[in-house]
Amino acid sequence: MGNDVRGGTRDPGSGRPDEGTGGVVIRAITEDEVEGWDRALALGFLRSHAESAVDFRRQQWQPGRMVAALDAERFVATFRSYDVELTVPGGAVVPADAITAVTVSATHRRRGLLTRMMTADLAAARERGSAVAVLIAAEYNIYGRFGFGPATRCHGWNVDLLRARGLRPGLPTVPGGRVDFLTMAELRKVGAELHDRWRLTQPGALARDEMWWKRHTGEVQVPGFEWKEPFAAVHRDAGGNATGLAVYRVDETWDGSYPNCNLTLVDFLALDRGTAAELWRFLFNVDWVRRIVIENIGPDDPLPMLLNDPRAATPYVDNADFMWLRVLDVAAAFDARTYGAPGRTVLEVTDRDGHAAGRWAVEAAADGTGRCTRTDDAADLALNASALGSLYLGGETVPRLVAAGLVTELRPGAAAAADLLLRTPLTSWNPDGF
Repeated sequence: MGNDVRGGTRDPGSGRPDEGTGGVVIRAITEDEVEGWDRALALGFLRSHAESAVDFRRQQWQPGRMVAALDAERFVATFRSYDVELTVPGGAVVPADAITAVTVSATHRRRGLLTRMMTADLAAARERGSAVAVLIAAEYNIYGRFGFGPATRCHGWNVDLLRARGLRPGLPTVPGGRVDFLTMAELRKVGAELHDRWRLTQPGALARDEMWWKRHTGEVQVPGFEWKEPFAAVHRDAGGNATGLAVYRVDETWDGSYPNCNLTLVDFLALDRGTAAELWRFLFNVDWVRRIVIENIGPDDPLPMLLNDPRAATPYVDNADFMWLRVLDVAAAFDARTYGAPGRTVLEVTDRDGHAAGRWAVEAAADGTGRCTRTDDAADLALNASALGSLYLGGETVPRLVAAGLVTELRPGAAAAADLLLRTPLTSWNPDGF
């Protein structure tokens, strides 16, 4: 679920009204208050028609992590965060504070409620040891001021199968491999195990917890969110090991007596290129299907170039920035990732909340390992916390941010050198909303 502001915290308002907020109290809610919080969330997301999801929300409740703003006991803002592992370049994971369910009632906008909730949560996350915070931004212009920057993109394709004329010959195969369907119960087990292996290969991927799999296999359904059982196809190698997964829906549409169906791919995991090619072969040969809609796949996935006619793949309408990231502990975050080339760059970071502020030297060795330390040396580049968040996973380039005026080059050639240092062989990507 994303974050919208239409209308364990260290100190989510302390339960006392602050000056300038008209007596509104911000505090963590108790488990008994989840029902009122859920209703406020539905209203904030413009889903007044949705039935109560209180049973689901109670399963998400953690002490101190569901926060609300209350005006005379009426819930007027919501906020939730939880801990999750984020894969960084090189395959290591860092602890991340995942922020979601952010709403402010239209009756209480422009009173600083979001600022109070966000400031308290980020401070508490830093104290808990979170290296970064992440969120999905429903609106672009809200979260930059809190130090978040776009770090991954949502990228998809529409593939016309008649124009594509199939996959190119000579693509990798998996001798002895096979594709089988899974039941939803099997998907919860096999998919979870496969994803835990796959996510360590993809910078930007987040861990999926048990509730994620329950929701996406229909064991738990949330009012207001339609769920239709999908097809789940697993690829296994000759030894019977799961190496890939494709989850998809087919919309049954006919043009008179002529089948004219869309296959919408909603999840695609492959541990190697041979598995990926085998799964695409399977999907491109589903009966009745004339178009494949891929809602979100890695921005550098080579799918179009696997087709006999790459022009048959046209960009999906929702291609845009997706996950935003905010660095909370610069040294811990940059020590964890690997680097594209040996070198050293000094970053001067401004941060109104102080978490990432200072001058930082990022040094990388020939083997890709690196370290990040505070320094008094002259800075090579100047940037704010939001730009730092965009660069951290390698989803954005230094020269592009310099050209956009979001990073300042303080030494000639510093942008190109830093770009080589921060470069990643695989573009950051997160397939999951939250």
